[in-house]
Amino acid sequence: MKKAFITLFLFVFAISLQANAQDVLIVPDSLSGWSYNWVAGLNGSQASYSNWSQGGVNNIAISGNSTVTIKHRKKRFSYGFLLNTRYGRSKVEDQGVRKTSDNLSVTNRILYDLLKKGGDYSAYLNISFRTQFDKGYDYEAAPDGGDILISRFMAPAYFQQGAGIAYQPTDYFSADAGLALKQTIVTDDSLVTRYGLEQGNNLLNEGGFTLGLSYEQSIASNFVLSSSVETFTNVNKPLSSTDVYFSNEVTGKVNDFINTSLRFDLAYDDDFSEEVQVMQILSLGVSFILI
Repeated sequence: MKKAFITLFLFVFAISLQANAQDVLIVPDSLSGWSYNWVAGLNGSQASYSNWSQGGVNNIAISGNSTVTIKHRKKRFSYGFLLNTRYGRSKVEDQGVRKTSDNLSVTNRILYDLLKKGGDYSAYLNISFRTQFDKGYDYEAAPDGGDILISRFMAPAYFQQGAGIAYQPTDYFSADAGLALKQTIVTDDSLVTRYGLEQGNNLLNEGGFTLGLSYEQSIASNFVLSSSVETFTNVNKPLSSTDVYFSNEVTGKVNDFINTSLRFDLAYDDDFSEEVQVMQILSLGVSFILI
């Protein structure tokens, strides 16, 4: 399974390099001063059936997202801030209300050019945090057919700090490598062992190495592809236990308010599961540029 994941990872990343996501944070060299951006979106769908020959299940779904980006550059110093939130729920007949998307992530990125006249290399410091807002379930997975709780707010939560060297040859691509500390926080005692912690502990500290890649660029008129890859390798674990988070999103602009997006994420974290985690979301909705 791991070999298949690596193959798929390389294949999808190769596609992304030829073609840009809301999780990408690149401070362009052309920026001078401060730049602010806040985009919020709302997506929804509804379907109902009565005596319909082709059949169907009554359902309603709604989701919202918000992305706040702050960037600053002055001479050799630059700073980036990204706050990304997503939440969605759906109600399907006979299945009740279920969560469809849930994310809260914050990223801070500080860079200092190594050469006075600019250049492609910088020293960087990244500080990031991510968790989810609401309870998450493995539906109908219990022996009695019930749902199993697998996550909730701050269970798990990940806090990571990294420092090293960043390479940014263009305004749409960056790569970095360095040392990192990672804290896994699980505030629910019933979930600690699910995320690699020992019973009775709510915090796991790890030290290791991190690699990151970010790419964002238009691939066609009104279409943007964003891709980001983040890895963390614990120095006390085999290389095969490296955590990998791979995010891709294609966003298309229909007009000033309506947009469509396709999001495809892969994750590998053997503290949670030895299988690859996959998320795919296709949405059409309304977006608002607030700042």
